[in-house]
Amino acid sequence: MTPSAADFPRWDEQHARSLDEPALLLYRSNLLGSDLRITNYGGGNTSAKLVQRDPLTGADTEVLWVKGSGGDLGSMKLDGFATLYLDKLHALEGLYRGPEHEDEMVGYLPHCTFALNPRAASIDTPLHAFLPYRHVDHMHPDAVIAIAATERSEALTRQVFEGSVGWLPWRRPGFELGMMLKRYVAANPGLRGVVLAGHGLFTWGDDAKSCYENTVGVIAQAQGWLERQRAAGRRPAFGGALHESLDAAGQDAVLARVLPVLRGLASKSGHKLAHVDRQAAVVEFVNGAELERLAALGTSCPDHFLRTKVRPMILPESVYALEGEALAQEIGARLAAYRADYAAYHERCRRPDSPAVRDPNPVIVLLPRIGMVSLARDKATARIAAEFYVNAINVMREAEGVDRYVGLPEQEAFDIEYWLLEEAKLRRMPPAKPLAGRAALVTGGAGGIGRAIAERFLSEGACCVLLDIDAEALAQAGEALRARHGRDAVRTVACDVTDEGSVQRAYVQAVLEYGGLDILVSNAGIASAAPIDETSLALWTRNQSILATGYFLVGREAFRTFKAQGIGGSIVFIASKNGLVASPQASAYCAAKAAEIQLSRSLALEGAPLGIRCNVVNPDAVIRGSRIWSGDWSRERAAANRIDEQQLEAFYRDRSMLKRSVYPEDVAEAAYFFASDLSAKSTGNILNVDAGNLAAFPR
Repeated sequence: MTPSAADFPRWDEQHARSLDEPALLLYRSNLLGSDLRITNYGGGNTSAKLVQRDPLTGADTEVLWVKGSGGDLGSMKLDGFATLYLDKLHALEGLYRGPEHEDEMVGYLPHCTFALNPRAASIDTPLHAFLPYRHVDHMHPDAVIAIAATERSEALTRQVFEGSVGWLPWRRPGFELGMMLKRYVAANPGLRGVVLAGHGLFTWGDDAKSCYENTVGVIAQAQGWLERQRAAGRRPAFGGALHESLDAAGQDAVLARVLPVLRGLASKSGHKLAHVDRQAAVVEFVNGAELERLAALGTSCPDHFLRTKVRPMILPESVYALEGEALAQEIGARLAAYRADYAAYHERCRRPDSPAVRDPNPVIVLLPRIGMVSLARDKATARIAAEFYVNAINVMREAEGVDRYVGLPEQEAFDIEYWLLEEAKLRRMPPAKPLAGRAALVTGGAGGIGRAIAERFLSEGACCVLLDIDAEALAQAGEALRARHGRDAVRTVACDVTDEGSVQRAYVQAVLEYGGLDILVSNAGIASAAPIDETSLALWTRNQSILATGYFLVGREAFRTFKAQGIGGSIVFIASKNGLVASPQASAYCAAKAAEIQLSRSLALEGAPLGIRCNVVNPDAVIRGSRIWSGDWSRERAAANRIDEQQLEAFYRDRSMLKRSVYPEDVAEAAYFFASDLSAKSTGNILNVDAGNLAAFPR
């Protein structure tokens, strides 16, 4: 069935009638941004020219509302719009000294601000200001960019839209392009929009609804035309399949082995996280006979390559068929070659005032028979980079189906990537949080201490994989943490730490989600009490299985992952005061906790040459929020100390030297200290979080 405007999100007329003009602009923007066929994440912008009361003169004046710098159409709020006096924007034309001076015009935009709006205006502001239409949309739809990124872009634009949509040659966004648009629509009245070669689409309307309907109508027309060409029997996408995908288990096995090595080598200049994308469009591309030719051409739309770099790196099957040191050496050699090529690109294209070369590692890595891996400073950025490269793949597929795909000329691409205005935007970004780019695995993640640790790590920029045997409680914990920290930052995996296979599968899942790990907090626990003569073998074995064997299994897998990455790592064992000081009627528990402490020392000893640190947090009597106190343990400890169960918290508080209660958040703070670079020179240590217990002093 041929696509139509009805296939896109529907305009809700009843809802729209309840909105004022700014809210209508926001509604239109959110609607457009909700569909990746219309524009990519963070891409495109919308505007409306509204009449408002001037706060200085009291007179009515025309104000341009336009999406400000940064932000995303699909999720933005009203404060995401810049507001500028339209007459002042038009007055800038008298100050314009020509294309070679267009960047200086950005400095004038703040002088046009209406009502002291703090939202910075974007570089695209003149493109909206100089068009003579009340409502304007600038989108990056794959279907239109596919036409815009062909050798015969202008001719195809005329053919597809039958003269109703105009065409302009490539020009980077800015004041000059705004002037070009103004002149073009003045010379060609009656157009529905304009295709910008290699870039995107401008459309307009007299009101918010007609503008929206025009935008999706133009996109649907492009989609329909491309679909008809496809149905007419064009050549196979990407030259047809050269490879057949590995089965799911085979892919997972390769990725589990390759990702830590790739991520570790690419993180030498700063920690990165990975995102794996194996959707059908990606697989078709990486398995295609023309993968190398098309990948080398690079992306076309500036939004694409600003997120993905101009070109990806291809990692052929011959590389990831290797193992161990041979695998690391081959990936290292290919990364070195990519970095050298990127540095040469910078050297060829740089201008006297160009910024210094940025991180030369690839963002996009393509794996035939598997899919795509993206690498970035955080998970969300890696995921979004992958989404942008999928947009580029879609563009290449459609463009090659009707003509020949072309990327931007190298110098033009460089001038966008290393644009001084783009550099200024990067420098305005807030500094990275201490744990940005790091992934942590927390066992016992559904309990009070585990959740508090995850919360602390997430607040400092880490991503967290929570493991727990209680699937229901784990799901609830994950949902709550995702609500506060975003869907990219939290993963949950049901896991029995006493089962070797379960632990290994959990680590594979963590690696597939984030590319590897940097932090392990082994926190899963139980508590039990019984006189020694009443301690059953089953009770003894259960304590040893969870508290000793479980810590060994998760510690060993973390060690293996850290070793493969080659960038160090931090292991934190949540032990107990009972690992240093025995308590009556708790022999099984105390012995297992002591084993944890000794195991941590062994890991610290073996890990030090590899930059792998291992430390212990020893809490005591964490009653509030801790699940182990909700069962028999609370009753048993009260009986052992000959007090009422309701008196337990006061008993332990008063027993401490500082006379203070210990909470999960206190344990989390100690775990954060050991996990972060605050303790970069500490390993083999014990930090007591017990409000003071003389008998438990480690030395």
